[in-house]
Amino acid sequence: MPRKARIDAPGAVHHVIFRGIERSPIFRDAQDYHAFLERFGTILTGSATPCIAWALLPNHAHLLMKTGSLSLSTVMRRLLTGYAQYFNRRHRRVGHLFQNRYKSILCEEDPYLLELVRYIHLNPLRAGLVPEIGGLKDFLWSGHRALLGRASVPWQDVASVLALFHDGPTHARRAYLSFMEEGLNQGRRPDLTHGGVTRSRTGWSSSGPTFTDERILGSGAFVEAVLKQAHEGFDQRTRAVVQGLTLDRLIAGIADRFHVEPALVKSPSKERTCVRARALVCCLATDLLRTPGTEIAAHLGLSHSAVSKLASRGRVDPLKEDIKSLLLASHERG
Repeated sequence: MPRKARIDAPGAVHHVIFRGIERSPIFRDAQDYHAFLERFGTILTGSATPCIAWALLPNHAHLLMKTGSLSLSTVMRRLLTGYAQYFNRRHRRVGHLFQNRYKSILCEEDPYLLELVRYIHLNPLRAGLVPEIGGLKDFLWSGHRALLGRASVPWQDVASVLALFHDGPTHARRAYLSFMEEGLNQGRRPDLTHGGVTRSRTGWSSSGPTFTDERILGSGAFVEAVLKQAHEGFDQRTRAVVQGLTLDRLIAGIADRFHVEPALVKSPSKERTCVRARALVCCLATDLLRTPGTEIAAHLGLSHSAVSKLASRGRVDPLKEDIKSLLLASHERG
């Protein structure tokens, strides 16, 4: 059976899990951990991707992130491909480092975010890497220490997590520690590592008259809304391709809407209208046509990072939906 496509959107919360092939180590010593975290931090910062929680264990890792200016798949491809190349080079090995593709579950932020923070940061304890919860404050390879104020991790969104406990950082950290201790007897939580599970009044269930999907963790209403949005996006992309909406035609249509020549949109002009048109091109080419960022960059004479930044600007442009509708309608008529 073919794998289902990943579901993603700006601001979406994802629980990501990846493992070493045949359960082999992906981190052999402190240098490996540091190399991974340096690469991870650089990618997160460059893509404005918030990291809410993380834990690295010898043969697997858990990350809790929100999608920023780059899709989750792009962030993870850069992270895991680059790290695997480093690891193989350093340890003189060949072949795959990771088991299959990483697992990602799109999560409903309320009520799952704090449950996931706790689950992820208790992983070293469950794995026997520290003897008791007090030892987590000295475990270097998770976000727990940053939440306690014992480490500075610039790319970890510490403030947002603490704010969910208390306005003041001291009280927030105490409440966070109490919350962590309350989770000690919960053991492994399959409800947090597998999608398709919904919570009912009587407990956790994977059946019932609610929408479920293994890629999504949340209530039936949340799952239904996510699937509907993803399906609508797929339908729009399919219609666009069927009607022949190529990248060049997209540029021409947007240029016409702003009464400028397509060549100006593809030029390095800093004129406000051209920059706005260019941002909408990057946004709609990415989200509607699913054109790879490298192809957009080559077409417009931009860097890949510039395309990502412009696409983010285009997504909040009030004209985006109107232009998208006009483009699809004009090509349907054509």
